[in-house]
Amino acid sequence: MTALIDIPGAVTDERGLRHVGSPVAEQRRLASGTALAPLGDRRVISVAGEDRRSWLDSLSSQALTHLAPGVSTELLILDPQGRVEHAASVVDDGEVTWLIVDAADAEALASWLTRMRFRLRVEVRDRSNELFVVGGTRAAVSERRTVAPVWVDPWPDVSPGGWAYARVDPHPGRDRDWAEAILDAAEYENQLGEAARGEQQLAGLDAVEALRVAAWRPRVAIDADERLLPHEMDWLRTAVHLSKGCYRGQETVAKVHNLGHPPRRVVALQLDGSDNVLPARGDAVRAGDDVIGAITSVAVHHEEGPIALALVKRNAPEGRELIVDTADGPLAASAETVVPADAGATASVPRLPRLGRRRAAE
Repeated sequence: MTALIDIPGAVTDERGLRHVGSPVAEQRRLASGTALAPLGDRRVISVAGEDRRSWLDSLSSQALTHLAPGVSTELLILDPQGRVEHAASVVDDGEVTWLIVDAADAEALASWLTRMRFRLRVEVRDRSNELFVVGGTRAAVSERRTVAPVWVDPWPDVSPGGWAYARVDPHPGRDRDWAEAILDAAEYENQLGEAARGEQQLAGLDAVEALRVAAWRPRVAIDADERLLPHEMDWLRTAVHLSKGCYRGQETVAKVHNLGHPPRRVVALQLDGSDNVLPARGDAVRAGDDVIGAITSVAVHHEEGPIALALVKRNAPEGRELIVDTADGPLAASAETVVPADAGATASVPRLPRLGRRRAAE
């Protein structure tokens, strides 16, 4: 049996294949469609049964009741306060709804879904030990013998019912051609065997993450904390349907979008690369002496160099040079706005002052 360590140049860790010698070159190969990435940090959950789509619709932020076979989307599971608890990439084959999730979140999500079945005709299975995920361009992964339809990332567009806060044109995710395929053990073994024989080029997770960060694409296991609202990561564009039926956390989603503003917002950072210093997740971001936020994702991109995503306070200054406090000292950074400070309040509904409401009630 071929293993990742049998691939020439492979460097691995607990998440899977980190790189095969040159993460920067691997990015180019991934983007051009000449390489595949074994996604050891992804897991698969299947949901079967006649009620699966309407049931998932009732639990999540996404409209799924009438999801057509082969159509790709994504969902969020929110807590009662509208904070992100789980996220999943979604594609249905007409009989089964397939969820691709971050490995760190798979067990918790599968367990929660199982508890929420009640008497409905659904069957939830964590397939982590039997199915594998590979990523690349749509053309590259579509050539594989897959268990399910290929999931195509909807991030370049705004999904039906969604809303994009980012005002940058063109959006850096516009040309993102990214797809993920679910393989059984035999096909996955076949892909690794081809790579070991030099018949298939592979790319590691370092390259995958660099392309993701450059596209401003959020991941729940990396960019989310216990307070994250979907608005803060511009996740309303693809993962939230703003006019669907009731679900847990919907009230907060609607209030922030229609009447208020998210308390934090994501920014994209271009980091000073002159000293080869990279920050770590959680490193503080400062404007002058004021701490305004923290790093969530970091990468070295094949064109942009060192880059990062950070969550900052909503009123953090725009167009100002920032400082990231790293273990090796302060690092200069320039920020590009992803979610603007005035995001939300789209309905322009006037809010009465508290005294006015009290008098009106009297």
